[in-house]
Amino acid sequence: MTKRILVTGMSGLIGGLLQQHLTKQGDYELSALNRSMVDGVPTHSADIANLDDILPAFENIDVVVHLAAYLGSDSFDDQLPVNIIGTYNVFEAARMAGIKRIVYASSGSTIRGVENIYPYKEIAEGNYGAIKGPIPLITHKDVRPGGVYGATKIWGEALARHFSDAYKMSMICVRIGSVTKENVPADARQKSIYLSHQDVCQILQLSIDAPADLKYEIFLATSNNRWSYRDLEHPRTILGYQPLDSAEDL
Repeated sequence: MTKRILVTGMSGLIGGLLQQHLTKQGDYELSALNRSMVDGVPTHSADIANLDDILPAFENIDVVVHLAAYLGSDSFDDQLPVNIIGTYNVFEAARMAGIKRIVYASSGSTIRGVENIYPYKEIAEGNYGAIKGPIPLITHKDVRPGGVYGATKIWGEALARHFSDAYKMSMICVRIGSVTKENVPADARQKSIYLSHQDVCQILQLSIDAPADLKYEIFLATSNNRWSYRDLEHPRTILGYQPLDSAEDL
């Protein structure tokens, strides 16, 4: 059965990758909620900071993939309209429309604060020789935001938990690693958190298609990088995520 998928922020890098990927699969009917028009799919043009304006986009939709986010300055005033108010509005519009699943694009910035301490600081700096012994993996249960942006993403995960508990919606949060336009890591830090184009599409598709009884989860998502400190066993066990790429293969 064809699934009707609404993607917010489809004009962004990950949104465009997901559009191309799902279009090739043939089992998805895509639409976009975006401030600008998106070529190739029906687009409802509106600002997610305005609930009433976005409601029509959610009619006759099976799954929402919420990718829209503000990635500019780290001031609260700049983050508020999209990452706080906008995320609430997307969740609420989906609830009002009777949509049963949202895939929420969270971020590795929810735990980026660990890079201030050993051994994650050394990994981010590429100072591998200073690391002694095994590296304790950061899991989906850990919270240590990097900046206001990371804190807004933690708020989005908490809001997703509320919507799952209160309204019995399936809310899947994916803490996306570093996805670059060039599809290669730019520095030592990105080598540890690199997430390739095909791997980000894989985990988002797996989240879209996860069993209906998966009501709430958080997944860390990187490729299979040698110096990754983020746990991938959890998404592997629950979703069947098997990263196909590695920063070391580039």
